[in-house]
Amino acid sequence: MSELAGYYRDRAGEYDAVYDKPERQEDLARLRALLPPLVRGRSVLEVAAGTGYWTTALSTTAESVLATDVNEETLAIARTRSYGSGDVRFQTADAYDLGAIPGRFDAIFAGFFWSHVPRADVRRFARGLLDRVEPGGVVILADNRYVEGSNYPITRTTDDGDTYQTRQLSDGRSYEVLKNFPSREELAADLAPAQVEWTELSYFWLATVC
Repeated sequence: MSELAGYYRDRAGEYDAVYDKPERQEDLARLRALLPPLVRGRSVLEVAAGTGYWTTALSTTAESVLATDVNEETLAIARTRSYGSGDVRFQTADAYDLGAIPGRFDAIFAGFFWSHVPRADVRRFARGLLDRVEPGGVVILADNRYVEGSNYPITRTTDDGDTYQTRQLSDGRSYEVLKNFPSREELAADLAPAQVEWTELSYFWLATVC
């Protein structure tokens, strides 16, 4: 995971370019419309917030948002965004150690991070999310579906079922990045016995867990 953190730290300045892909605009607009009703009036812990792209959607209706990320470099960009009158705070934090984050949260949002969790760790990560949300709260996950020609190709698959992509930054540096693409059934099994509601778009999926 330290290698993954290093990739996103080095990518901070070009982090949001992925949201410019023309074929994904309709799906992105739909996701940004689906999220606010899910967190309306809630105290939200955002895991792996990156540059705050999704924080701007959450903050429109949430009572508060604590946006966390392991990299200060991406949070520095997030702090420059406009969040209107929303109560938005930022904190560096480890996504695998949510218990160390102070506060009480009745919604947790992890956007585009589930795919970076190794299969061997996914149950532990899921338990960390579910243990941290208050009773009656909701865990919200969003991530990519694999679509040939839109995603980076898968370049390696391990015996555990983890899939990897080779990605290149604008300066030419290359990284091998863990990127898994779970099915609805696989996600439900990983989160059982919690109940999962799944919304499938062309390029993304959204799941609510309670």
